[in-house]
Amino acid sequence: MKTTYHTKKINGVEIFYREAGDKKNPTLVLLHGYPTSSHMFRNLINDLSDKYHLIAPDYPGYGRSEQPPIADFKYTFENIASIVTSLLKELDIQKYSLYLMDYGAPIGFRIATANPEKIDSLIIQNGCAYEEGLETFWDPFKVYWKDINNKEAENTLSGFHKPDGLKWQYTHHVPDPSVISPDNWEIDLRHLERPENNEIQLAMFYDYQTNVKLYPQFQEYFRKYQPETLIVYGKDDYIFPGVGAEAFKKDLKNLEFHLFATGHFALESFGEEIGALIEDFLDRKVSK
Repeated sequence: MKTTYHTKKINGVEIFYREAGDKKNPTLVLLHGYPTSSHMFRNLINDLSDKYHLIAPDYPGYGRSEQPPIADFKYTFENIASIVTSLLKELDIQKYSLYLMDYGAPIGFRIATANPEKIDSLIIQNGCAYEEGLETFWDPFKVYWKDINNKEAENTLSGFHKPDGLKWQYTHHVPDPSVISPDNWEIDLRHLERPENNEIQLAMFYDYQTNVKLYPQFQEYFRKYQPETLIVYGKDDYIFPGVGAEAFKKDLKNLEFHLFATGHFALESFGEEIGALIEDFLDRKVSK
Protein backbone atom coordinates (compact mmCIF):
# COMPACT_ATOMS: atom_id res chain seq x y z
CA MET A 1 0.00 0.00 0.00
CA LYS A 2 1.49 3.33 -1.06
CA THR A 3 2.30 5.98 1.52
CA THR A 4 0.50 9.29 1.06
CA TYR A 5 1.54 12.66 2.47
CA HIS A 6 -0.85 15.19 3.98
CA THR A 7 -1.04 18.46 5.86
CA LYS A 8 -3.92 19.42 8.14
CA LYS A 9 -4.42 22.48 10.34
CA ILE A 10 -4.65 21.28 13.94
CA ASN A 11 -5.16 23.74 16.82
CA GLY A 12 -4.06 26.49 14.42
CA VAL A 13 -0.84 24.73 13.31
CA GLU A 14 -0.21 23.03 9.95
CA ILE A 15 0.68 19.43 10.83
CA PHE A 16 2.29 17.15 8.26
CA TYR A 17 1.65 13.41 8.47
CA ARG A 18 2.30 10.23 6.53
CA GLU A 19 -0.51 7.75 6.02
CA ALA A 20 -0.68 4.27 4.52
CA GLY A 21 -2.88 1.18 4.55
CA ASP A 22 -6.60 0.54 4.46
CA LYS A 23 -8.51 2.67 6.98
CA LYS A 24 -10.71 -0.36 7.70
CA ASN A 25 -7.71 -2.13 9.21
CA PRO A 26 -6.48 -1.55 12.79
CA THR A 27 -4.58 1.71 13.17
CA LEU A 28 -1.00 2.10 14.41
CA VAL A 29 0.03 5.66 15.31
CA LEU A 30 3.79 6.20 15.00
CA LEU A 31 5.23 8.89 17.29
CA HIS A 32 8.78 9.95 16.47
CA GLY A 33 11.61 11.07 18.73
CA TYR A 34 14.09 13.93 18.94
CA PRO A 35 15.61 15.28 16.74
CA THR A 36 13.90 13.56 13.84
CA SER A 37 10.46 13.27 12.24
CA SER A 38 8.06 10.77 10.70
CA HIS A 39 10.87 10.06 8.21
CA MET A 40 12.25 7.58 10.77
CA PHE A 41 9.21 5.35 10.08
CA ARG A 42 9.41 5.36 6.27
CA ASN A 43 10.46 1.71 5.95
CA LEU A 44 8.29 0.37 8.76
CA ILE A 45 5.24 1.99 7.19
CA ASN A 46 5.93 0.16 3.94
CA ASP A 47 6.44 -3.13 5.78
CA LEU A 48 3.15 -2.97 7.71
CA SER A 49 0.76 -1.15 5.36
CA ASP A 50 -0.59 -4.32 3.70
CA LYS A 51 -2.28 -5.31 6.99
CA TYR A 52 -2.52 -2.13 9.04
CA HIS A 53 -3.53 1.51 8.78
CA LEU A 54 -0.62 3.74 9.76
CA ILE A 55 -0.47 7.41 10.75
CA ALA A 56 2.86 9.15 11.44
CA PRO A 57 2.73 12.89 12.23
CA ASP A 58 5.56 15.40 12.51
CA TYR A 59 5.38 17.52 15.67
CA PRO A 60 5.31 21.33 15.38
CA GLY A 61 8.87 22.50 14.71
CA TYR A 62 9.95 19.08 13.41
CA GLY A 63 10.07 17.58 9.93
CA ARG A 64 7.58 19.15 7.55
CA SER A 65 5.13 20.47 10.12
CA GLU A 66 4.82 24.20 10.67
CA GLN A 67 7.18 25.86 13.14
CA PRO A 68 5.18 28.55 14.93
CA PRO A 69 7.24 31.28 16.65
CA ILE A 70 8.01 30.54 20.29
CA ALA A 71 6.14 33.74 21.19
CA ASP A 72 2.94 32.24 19.72
CA PHE A 73 3.21 28.55 20.64
CA LYS A 74 4.11 26.61 23.78
CA TYR A 75 6.74 24.04 22.87
CA THR A 76 5.85 21.58 25.63
CA PHE A 77 5.14 17.86 25.72
CA GLU A 78 1.64 18.55 27.01
CA ASN A 79 0.89 20.83 24.05
CA ILE A 80 2.28 18.38 21.50
CA ALA A 81 0.23 15.56 23.05
CA SER A 82 -2.80 17.82 22.63
CA ILE A 83 -1.91 18.37 18.96
CA VAL A 84 -1.62 14.62 18.30
CA THR A 85 -4.88 13.94 20.15
CA SER A 86 -6.65 16.60 18.09
CA LEU A 87 -5.21 15.19 14.86
CA LEU A 88 -6.53 11.71 15.67
CA LYS A 89 -9.93 13.19 16.50
CA GLU A 90 -9.93 15.15 13.23
CA LEU A 91 -9.12 11.94 11.34
CA ASP A 92 -11.90 10.12 13.25
CA ILE A 93 -9.52 7.49 14.62
CA GLN A 94 -11.25 6.08 17.70
CA LYS A 95 -9.06 3.04 18.53
CA TYR A 96 -5.36 2.62 17.86
CA SER A 97 -2.06 1.17 18.89
CA LEU A 98 0.86 3.47 19.66
CA TYR A 99 4.50 3.12 18.58
CA LEU A 100 6.47 5.21 21.06
CA MET A 101 10.09 6.20 20.47
CA ASP A 102 12.15 8.70 22.51
CA TYR A 103 9.99 11.90 22.73
CA GLY A 104 7.12 9.83 21.40
CA ALA A 105 7.05 7.88 24.68
CA PRO A 106 6.02 10.69 27.07
CA ILE A 107 3.77 12.15 24.37
CA GLY A 108 2.08 8.79 23.84
CA PHE A 109 1.90 7.95 27.55
CA ARG A 110 0.13 11.28 28.15
CA ILE A 111 -2.37 10.36 25.43
CA ALA A 112 -2.85 6.82 26.78
CA THR A 113 -3.37 7.88 30.39
CA ALA A 114 -5.99 10.43 29.26
CA ASN A 115 -7.72 8.02 26.84
CA PRO A 116 -7.14 4.44 28.07
CA GLU A 117 -10.27 3.18 26.32
CA LYS A 118 -8.82 4.15 22.92
CA ILE A 119 -5.59 2.16 23.23
CA ASP A 120 -5.35 -1.24 21.55
CA SER A 121 -1.68 -1.83 22.40
CA LEU A 122 1.69 -0.18 22.99
CA ILE A 123 4.96 -0.68 21.12
CA ILE A 124 7.90 0.90 22.95
CA GLN A 125 11.27 1.48 21.29
CA ASN A 126 13.94 3.37 23.25
CA GLY A 127 11.57 5.53 25.24
CA CYS A 128 11.44 5.93 29.01
CA ALA A 129 8.92 5.91 31.86
CA TYR A 130 11.27 5.13 34.79
CA GLU A 131 13.98 7.22 36.39
CA GLU A 132 16.47 4.34 36.28
CA GLY A 133 16.43 4.81 32.50
CA LEU A 134 17.91 8.32 32.88
CA GLU A 135 21.63 7.64 33.25
CA THR A 136 24.80 9.68 32.50
CA PHE A 137 23.53 11.19 29.24
CA TRP A 138 20.92 13.08 31.27
CA ASP A 139 23.33 14.82 33.67
CA PRO A 140 23.51 18.11 31.70
CA PHE A 141 19.71 18.06 31.33
CA LYS A 142 19.31 17.83 35.10
CA VAL A 143 21.69 20.79 35.52
CA TYR A 144 19.64 22.75 32.96
CA TRP A 145 16.37 21.87 34.73
CA LYS A 146 17.75 23.39 37.94
CA ASP A 147 19.05 26.53 36.19
CA ILE A 148 17.84 27.44 32.71
CA ASN A 149 20.51 30.17 32.60
CA ASN A 150 23.41 27.72 32.96
CA LYS A 151 25.32 28.40 29.73
CA GLU A 152 27.64 25.40 30.04
CA ALA A 153 24.65 23.04 30.15
CA GLU A 154 22.94 24.97 27.34
CA ASN A 155 26.01 24.67 25.10
CA THR A 156 26.29 20.94 25.80
CA LEU A 157 22.61 20.39 24.98
CA SER A 158 22.77 22.51 21.82
CA GLY A 159 25.58 20.27 20.59
CA PHE A 160 23.26 17.28 20.35
CA HIS A 161 21.53 18.79 17.30
CA LYS A 162 24.65 20.05 15.57
CA PRO A 163 25.87 17.87 12.65
CA ASP A 164 28.36 15.84 14.71
CA GLY A 165 25.85 15.36 17.52
CA LEU A 166 23.20 14.18 15.09
CA LYS A 167 25.51 11.67 13.44
CA TRP A 168 26.53 10.40 16.89
CA GLN A 169 22.91 9.72 17.83
CA TYR A 170 22.39 7.60 14.72
CA THR A 171 25.69 5.70 14.80
CA HIS A 172 26.78 5.37 18.45
CA HIS A 173 26.92 1.71 19.54
CA VAL A 174 25.59 0.55 16.17
CA PRO A 175 27.33 -2.74 15.27
CA ASP A 176 27.79 -1.73 11.61
CA PRO A 177 27.55 2.05 11.05
CA SER A 178 27.89 1.50 7.29
CA VAL A 179 24.22 0.40 7.17
CA ILE A 180 23.04 3.77 8.57
CA SER A 181 22.11 6.18 5.79
CA PRO A 182 23.58 9.69 6.18
CA ASP A 183 20.28 10.93 4.74
CA ASN A 184 18.90 10.57 8.28
CA TRP A 185 20.87 13.39 9.87
CA GLU A 186 20.90 15.48 6.68
CA ILE A 187 17.08 15.45 6.64
CA ASP A 188 16.95 16.25 10.36
CA LEU A 189 19.29 19.20 9.80
CA ARG A 190 16.81 20.70 7.37
CA HIS A 191 14.34 21.52 10.14
CA LEU A 192 16.92 22.00 12.90
CA GLU A 193 18.62 24.81 10.94
CA ARG A 194 15.43 26.86 10.68
CA PRO A 195 15.63 30.21 12.50
CA GLU A 196 14.74 29.88 16.20
CA ASN A 197 14.76 26.06 16.07
CA ASN A 198 17.69 25.78 18.48
CA GLU A 199 15.63 27.72 21.01
CA ILE A 200 12.71 25.36 20.36
CA GLN A 201 14.89 22.32 21.05
CA LEU A 202 16.16 23.91 24.27
CA ALA A 203 12.57 24.65 25.33
CA MET A 204 11.71 21.00 24.81
CA PHE A 205 14.83 19.90 26.72
CA TYR A 206 13.79 22.12 29.63
CA ASP A 207 10.22 20.85 29.54
CA TYR A 208 11.33 17.21 29.57
CA GLN A 209 11.42 17.44 33.37
CA THR A 210 7.60 17.54 33.32
CA ASN A 211 7.64 14.02 31.87
CA VAL A 212 9.78 12.73 34.73
CA LYS A 213 7.26 14.15 37.22
CA LEU A 214 4.54 12.19 35.42
CA TYR A 215 6.40 8.86 35.53
CA PRO A 216 4.37 7.71 38.60
CA GLN A 217 1.14 8.43 36.68
CA PHE A 218 2.38 6.52 33.64
CA GLN A 219 3.35 3.59 35.86
CA GLU A 220 -0.07 3.64 37.53
CA TYR A 221 -1.66 3.50 34.07
CA PHE A 222 0.44 0.40 33.29
CA ARG A 223 -0.59 -1.30 36.54
CA LYS A 224 -4.28 -0.43 36.25
CA TYR A 225 -4.93 -1.07 32.55
CA GLN A 226 -2.21 -3.60 31.69
CA PRO A 227 -2.10 -2.70 27.98
CA GLU A 228 -0.77 -5.35 25.63
CA THR A 229 2.81 -4.17 25.12
CA LEU A 230 5.73 -5.01 22.85
CA ILE A 231 9.20 -3.72 23.71
CA VAL A 232 11.73 -3.61 20.86
CA TYR A 233 14.76 -1.79 22.21
CA GLY A 234 18.33 -0.99 21.25
CA LYS A 235 19.96 -2.20 24.45
CA ASP A 236 23.25 -0.35 23.89
CA ASP A 237 21.59 3.07 23.56
CA TYR A 238 23.52 5.68 25.58
CA ILE A 239 20.47 7.97 25.70
CA PHE A 240 17.85 5.46 26.88
CA PRO A 241 19.88 2.37 27.91
CA GLY A 242 18.55 -1.15 28.23
CA VAL A 243 18.07 -0.82 32.01
CA GLY A 244 15.19 1.56 31.20
CA ALA A 245 13.58 -1.14 29.07
CA GLU A 246 13.94 -3.69 31.87
CA ALA A 247 12.11 -1.33 34.25
CA PHE A 248 8.83 -1.75 32.36
CA LYS A 249 8.73 -5.34 33.62
CA LYS A 250 7.93 -4.03 37.10
CA ASP A 251 4.43 -2.92 36.13
CA LEU A 252 3.46 -4.42 32.76
CA LYS A 253 2.27 -8.03 32.85
CA ASN A 254 1.09 -8.39 29.24
CA LEU A 255 4.59 -7.72 27.97
CA GLU A 256 6.68 -9.14 25.13
CA PHE A 257 10.30 -8.11 25.43
CA HIS A 258 13.08 -7.96 22.81
CA LEU A 259 16.50 -6.29 23.05
CA PHE A 260 18.77 -5.67 20.08
CA ALA A 261 22.53 -5.11 20.09
CA THR A 262 22.36 -1.57 18.74
CA GLY A 263 21.91 2.06 19.74
CA HIS A 264 19.21 4.72 19.81
CA PHE A 265 17.61 4.53 16.35
CA ALA A 266 17.17 0.76 16.36
CA LEU A 267 14.96 0.74 13.24
CA GLU A 268 17.91 1.86 11.14
CA SER A 269 19.95 -1.28 11.87
CA PHE A 270 17.26 -3.84 12.79
CA GLY A 271 14.25 -2.55 10.87
CA GLU A 272 13.31 -5.86 9.24
CA GLU A 273 13.57 -7.81 12.48
CA ILE A 274 11.58 -5.23 14.46
CA GLY A 275 8.99 -4.97 11.68
CA ALA A 276 8.45 -8.75 11.73
CA LEU A 277 8.00 -8.73 15.52
CA ILE A 278 5.48 -5.88 15.30
CA GLU A 279 3.50 -7.61 12.56
CA ASP A 280 3.34 -10.85 14.55
CA PHE A 281 2.41 -8.98 17.74
CA LEU A 282 -0.39 -6.97 16.12
CA ASP A 283 -1.69 -10.04 14.27
CA ARG A 284 -2.18 -11.77 17.62
CA LYS A 285 -3.24 -8.86 19.82
CA VAL A 286 -5.30 -6.53 17.69
CA SER A 287 -8.41 -7.92 16.04
CA LYS A 288 -9.99 -6.39 12.96
